[in-house]
Amino acid sequence: MSLSMTEQRRCVHEVRGQSTVEFLVLALVLSPLFLIVPLLGKQLDIAQTATAASRYLAFEGMVHHGASPLGWKSDALLAAEVRRRFFGNSDAPIKTGDVAGDFAAHRNPLWHDHRGRALLPVFATHVGATSRRETIAQPFGAIFASRMDLDERNLHTGTVRVDLARIEDLPPFDTLDLSIERRTTVLLDTWAASGPDAVRHAIRADGSNPLGHFPYRPLQLLVAPLKPFVAVLEGASPPEIGRVDPDIVPEDRIR
Repeated sequence: MSLSMTEQRRCVHEVRGQSTVEFLVLALVLSPLFLIVPLLGKQLDIAQTATAASRYLAFEGMVHHGASPLGWKSDALLAAEVRRRFFGNSDAPIKTGDVAGDFAAHRNPLWHDHRGRALLPVFATHVGATSRRETIAQPFGAIFASRMDLDERNLHTGTVRVDLARIEDLPPFDTLDLSIERRTTVLLDTWAASGPDAVRHAIRADGSNPLGHFPYRPLQLLVAPLKPFVAVLEGASPPEIGRVDPDIVPEDRIR
């Protein structure tokens, strides 16, 4: 059955209209996706920046902890440094006492939503930083640490928390209170000695420490009856408890 020219033209016109409708429907479905993908990339960039900022806080604790002559940095000062140096514009100078301002010149130009509104509108309320020191000493370790005048608060943790603004007219981001928190912990102020004299002073008795911090004398009495058996079985001299020998560097290495 053949169609007339008028009917053929009508069918072609209907097909063209269907393609247009399909394109419009597909565009409506994909448009939010085109808006969300860049937004997710910006949020991931902020999360990566929060990780780098937490590492900065942790390593600042290594040089500004309690045993350091540089003194301790307050959380308010650390937060101000983090906001300006990490969450501000990429070319922000490193200056003492510099504060991030809530205006375009101090913002990262990429961290805006599809309408051009800042994801971090107010630095003071949307970016926070804290630092703290904790102890890692076990019960037996704490006993010897206190007797040897060792610092037990050896863990320093830097935490950065970022609260992103809501994205209006873009569900579900218009009701989602997204918060990003990153933390980094480092071991600082380790139980290291400044030299053999410091180790000898901490373990053995001397003029300023007549009793000694480490109970090596009772251990010597306990091990003394076992020394002949150890010499026979091992063919070598048993360990000498309480003996401190410095690590001598060969002269050719010093030259």
